Amino acid sequence: MNFVISMLRDVPDPRTGNATRHSLLDMLTIALVASICGCESCVDFADFAEDREDLFREFLELSNGLPSHDTFSRLFRLLDPEALSRCFGRFLDHVGTDGSGVLAVDGKTLRRSFDRAAGASPLHVVTAFAADARLVLGHRAMAAGENEIVAARALLGCLDLGGTLVTADAIHCQRDTAAAVLERGGDCLFSLKANRPAMLADVEAFFAAPDTRNALNWHETVDADHGRIERRRHATTQDVSWLFSDRRYAGEPAMPGLTTVAVVDSTVERDGQTSRSRRYHLSSACLAPERFAAAVRAHWSIENRQHWVLDTTFDEDRARNRKDNGPENLAVLRRLALNVLRTARPDISIKRKRKRAGWSDAFARSILAQMR
Repeated sequence: MNFVISMLRDVPDPRTGNATRHSLLDMLTIALVASICGCESCVDFADFAEDREDLFREFLELSNGLPSHDTFSRLFRLLDPEALSRCFGRFLDHVGTDGSGVLAVDGKTLRRSFDRAAGASPLHVVTAFAADARLVLGHRAMAAGENEIVAARALLGCLDLGGTLVTADAIHCQRDTAAAVLERGGDCLFSLKANRPAMLADVEAFFAAPDTRNALNWHETVDADHGRIERRRHATTQDVSWLFSDRRYAGEPAMPGLTTVAVVDSTVERDGQTSRSRRYHLSSACLAPERFAAAVRAHWSIENRQHWVLDTTFDEDRARNRKDNGPENLAVLRRLALNVLRTARPDISIKRKRKRAGWSDAFARSILAQMR
C-alpha cells in the first residue's frame, strides 16, 4: 500500500477551509482502492470505506472519520485532472516501465457523461497506451472548443517518446502531429484514409501497379478465432521519393520524416462468406514487413485491452458523473486502477481480480502488497 500512497501524495489539494477536514491523501487512496475492488461511483466509494473501515485504518489516518459520498463528489468536481494524471508517470517509475515499444493513441467517448440541462456534451478522452506493457502512460480530455487531434498533440507533448513507435488512426495522420512525435524523440505510424484524399490516391495507385506489387516482400499472418479465418498480407517500401516529387506537395515531404509507406491486404472468411479490404499506412520509421505487421497488431490492443475492459469490467460507458471535473477525474482513476490490476496477479483476468479484491480483504492486501 505504500506505493499507492506515495503515488498520490503530491496531488495538490484544491479545497479550502472546512472542506479540508478529511485528508486528501486518505480520500484519494480510498477511492483508488475502491475502484480496484469494483466500485464505480462516489456513493460506492463511501459505502466501501464504511464496510472496510478496519482495513483502511491499518494504513490511513482517518483522523476525522470516513468521508461521505457528497465529500467524495465535491473533491472530484474540484480536483485538477492534469495533476491527477501525473500519477501515471510516478506509476511507471515504480514498476520500471519506460513505455518504449508501440504506444497506441486513441480517443474514447464516455457516452453517459453528457449533461443535457447544462448543454454539456459527453466527455471525450484521448489515451496513450503502452501496448507491450499493457499500461496507460497518459490521459487527456478534450477541452471546450478542442478536437481529438489537438488533444492528442497536447498529450504527446507531455511524454518522453524516445525509442517509441506512436501508432494512431487516420484522423491523426497530420503533419503537425507527426512533427510533435518526432520532436519528442519518437517515430510515428499512422493509418492513411480518405481524410487525406490526394495522398491516398497516390498511394493506392502505387500499390495497385503490378510491377510494384510483384517487387515487394510480403509477410502473411493468419488468425482463426471467433468463427472466422482472417489472412493478412503486409508489405512495406522505403521508396517514397515519388511522394516528394509531385507538384501538389510543393517539393516538401508529404509527412515530416516520412520513411515507409505500407499496405495490409486482409481476407476474412466467415459463415461461408469472404470479404476483402486493403489498408494503407505512413511511417517515419524504417519498417520491415514483419515489424510493420506486429506494430499494426499492437495498435489494436488499446481497443481490446483498454477500451473494451473499461466498458465491460468497469462499466465506463454507463458512468453518470457529469459535473465539473468529476467525469474526467473518475476516468483517470479508472485507468490508474486498471494499471494497478495489470501489474498484480498476472495469472488471472482483470474481472476476476476486481471481484476477488472486492470479496476478500486478504486478496485485496495481496494485490496491493505487490505494489509496494
